[in-house]
Amino acid sequence: MDVTSKTSDVPEEPAAAPVTERVWRAGRLEPMPIRKLPDAPPSIHILGPTVFLVALGVGMGESYMWPRLVLVFGPDIRWLFMVGVTLQAFVLLEMARYAMATGESIFFGAARIFKPLMWFFYVAAILIYMWPGHLSAGAAAFEEVSGIPWQVSACVALIFVGVLFSMLSVIYNFLEKLLGLLIGLLVVGTSVIAAIVGSWDDLASTLSGMFAFGYFPDKALSEAWFPIVVGSIAFAGPSGMQQMWYTLQLRDSGAGMGAHIPKVRGLRSADEAESMPSRGFMFDTDDPAEMAKWKGWRKWVTFDALLLFWGITMLVTVSFTVLAMSAARTNPDVAGLIEGGDREAALSAMSDAFASAGGPILGSLFFGFIALIGLNATLGLFDSFSRGQADMTYYFVPGAKRFSMSRLYAGFLWGVITFGILILLFGPADGPAGILDILAFLSTFAMGAYCVVLLLVNNKLLPKPIRPGPVRNVIIGFGAVFYLGLLFYSLVRFGVVVG
Repeated sequence: MDVTSKTSDVPEEPAAAPVTERVWRAGRLEPMPIRKLPDAPPSIHILGPTVFLVALGVGMGESYMWPRLVLVFGPDIRWLFMVGVTLQAFVLLEMARYAMATGESIFFGAARIFKPLMWFFYVAAILIYMWPGHLSAGAAAFEEVSGIPWQVSACVALIFVGVLFSMLSVIYNFLEKLLGLLIGLLVVGTSVIAAIVGSWDDLASTLSGMFAFGYFPDKALSEAWFPIVVGSIAFAGPSGMQQMWYTLQLRDSGAGMGAHIPKVRGLRSADEAESMPSRGFMFDTDDPAEMAKWKGWRKWVTFDALLLFWGITMLVTVSFTVLAMSAARTNPDVAGLIEGGDREAALSAMSDAFASAGGPILGSLFFGFIALIGLNATLGLFDSFSRGQADMTYYFVPGAKRFSMSRLYAGFLWGVITFGILILLFGPADGPAGILDILAFLSTFAMGAYCVVLLLVNNKLLPKPIRPGPVRNVIIGFGAVFYLGLLFYSLVRFGVVVG
């Protein structure tokens, strides 16, 4: 007998199947959930996250290291600068590809490939950027104007930067506007002064030197100068790990999938910070509407790379090259002084060129520009270093997530400031130029390494529709060979990496 009873004649509905979230699996870490890509802003714009790279790129390489080479070898040596900056523009575009597609930093991408890659950059950042090279060189220029010892003004500036960043609510928004203003002053100021002290022949020689491909005098291949040339190429535009940090500034600007990641706040507002997701996100690359938005974002960042980054960097370095050529006429012995080991002779000669056009006031104004460059670079570097180390610590150091990203940022910021003050007051480096040379020494290997990481991350972790094409891959591959090849040739041939 059937003893089963029913309470209703209505058939039972099957249980709803659990909704499975769509994800993109990339590398060995947690997969990325699929989210909507925000609409791209207009491609033509004034400010953006690239202003950080401009602030870092228009630094001591453009105002000190390359004018020094021009004074010794003439303007035709600048074709190497042209190659370096153009290569950096392509690196910018490829760094942006991963950051905008995922909202993750390139450090996170490196960890998805192989965690020791990420740890290499974690350690390299500390070794490279604990030296306050840009600020100390700017402070030395300020000493020429004010008479204040460079160590004192550099230490005061370090504390100022720490207090400023700690008091800001959202650090990125303020820094983008401040750096944009300072870069504007620098571009306009140096262009006007170069027009006053230079000549049309200087400008013509400067521009033709950009295309003197293959010019490399025998003296440049010597033990004394080849390492310096290599270091100057590394400082053509943003050097060391600055391009990698750019991925974090893109994220904080809300570019692409970075719109889904909370912003880093200052220490005063750390309690207001939203919790960070444990990984980035991916958009649906099979959706034509999403791919149309992606193309809009690529146009936006391409404008940044070509006009704001490449264009402004080239404009400023053209101004400084014109100044260097004018300085060579004002001080015919300057090349000999530089070759004799007087590393500050180039800056003094360009100051004299300023003064020849309008008296001592303009000579002092030149050193003011160098001090401004040092402050510019320091604002960008200390923010970038703190972002990068905080990002890697938060995601990959066990137990670090109990602290907010903002508190980790503050910890690294004040840590590098404290160490910088100790180095400035008691360190072994031989003055400002000595500290700057240490930066150049350590930067070149990181640049070759990040080109290798870019190739791996963009070609292995991204969906096929948004991976780089063969031409882009060849250019980035050339970058790896270019930086690492120069580095190891200098090491094997002369026993020196860079100078």
